[in-house]
Amino acid sequence: MSSKIHREKLRSLFEESQGGVIYLRGAETMYRYSTDFEFPFRQESNFWYLTGVNEADYHAVIVVKTGEFFLFHPKRDAQYGVWHGRIKSTEEIQELYQPDKLYLDNELLTVLNNLNPSTIYCLDESQAEYLEDLNREFVVDTESLPDALTYCRSIKTEEELSKMRRAAEVNDLAHIEVIRSIKPGMFEYESKAIFDHAQKSRGLLQPAYSGIHASGVNSAILHYTGSDKRMEEGELLLVDAGFEYEGYASDVTRTFPVNGRFSGDQAAIYQVTLDALNEIIEMVKPGVKMEELHLAACRIILHGLKEFGIVKGEIDEMMDKNIFALFFPHGLGHFLGLDTHDVGGYPKGVDRIDRPGVRFLRVRRELEPGMVITIEPGIYFIPALLKPALLNKEQAPFLNVKKIESLYGFGGIRIEDNLIITETGSENMTNVPKEIKELEQMMK
Repeated sequence: MSSKIHREKLRSLFEESQGGVIYLRGAETMYRYSTDFEFPFRQESNFWYLTGVNEADYHAVIVVKTGEFFLFHPKRDAQYGVWHGRIKSTEEIQELYQPDKLYLDNELLTVLNNLNPSTIYCLDESQAEYLEDLNREFVVDTESLPDALTYCRSIKTEEELSKMRRAAEVNDLAHIEVIRSIKPGMFEYESKAIFDHAQKSRGLLQPAYSGIHASGVNSAILHYTGSDKRMEEGELLLVDAGFEYEGYASDVTRTFPVNGRFSGDQAAIYQVTLDALNEIIEMVKPGVKMEELHLAACRIILHGLKEFGIVKGEIDEMMDKNIFALFFPHGLGHFLGLDTHDVGGYPKGVDRIDRPGVRFLRVRRELEPGMVITIEPGIYFIPALLKPALLNKEQAPFLNVKKIESLYGFGGIRIEDNLIITETGSENMTNVPKEIKELEQMMK
């Protein structure tokens, strides 16, 4: 089982704490406010990583010295079976998750007292308070386990990568179905429906995140969550969406014209974004820092915008004045795994760079083999950023006022691929057309 490998990987980081145990509390079923409306259950990622359990109300204990894995399951009564379905037997639970010892959840305190650990390592203050409510004599550490799990989850095993490739494969097909289906007059929610159907009909049932289906000016809203706009002739549609396979996420973005043909402005700005994506992917390899890749993407974007007449002046000067952040205000990418914005982007002691655009970078560290990242440059025309810049004495000289004002209704373009860092470079898991001719041909 992959979870056993993960437990051993984690335990190796606690070798000096031979008297300690690791405690994790799994997720509970969540409800909408104070109603009986249940959200689809999805296990807390660290618990899933270490136990393989994707069910509510479980607990786990790992003994550091021996590696023993104790699993605690809830006692389900007949009423649970009436409302929620057949109750698993202890034999089924044992066979599914293969703990060294299986207990009911009400035996947790007894087991912990019998172990008499010198320290209990847990994830957060909430779990610490739960343990302290059981026994105030417990010594609880909430700092070591999150750091250790972050280290473990940052480097994927081959089994994890295999799951991510499967998520990517289905995600590719879903994006392609949307690209082939969209036409003027449809609503954004129809794009989402096509995408979701393509995923669920292939067995992927859990969205990795809310998903963005943004047309026209909405495509310049970085985390757009609406979906009720009708897509019009001459607009772009930005689709940033993905589903999970056995917990592991895919996260791909494509932007394309609703009518199947890029206009002159759309094609020019799209090509600049695509050039940034392609050139940065060529630079990805072990030892490269994400902030270096981000700033390189910013320079490529400024070069392209200058050629198109949107900005003017020397590239170095525009970099110094953070002109790139007016058009590319988010980070270049992030880690990907059991969470879409996966853990590990900022190792302990590493702070964010306090600079426009760069401060939102979600990864600031050297890349290593086994890491999985997204690369997602974008260019947006956001009046809330551009209007103040046109009045700023330091930034205005670098901006073509008439051209920029003519593009206030343009929206934005983002293109995103998912990469595995290899020993010599990267493996691109994303196989959705992104060249202009390919997209236009597909939309025919």
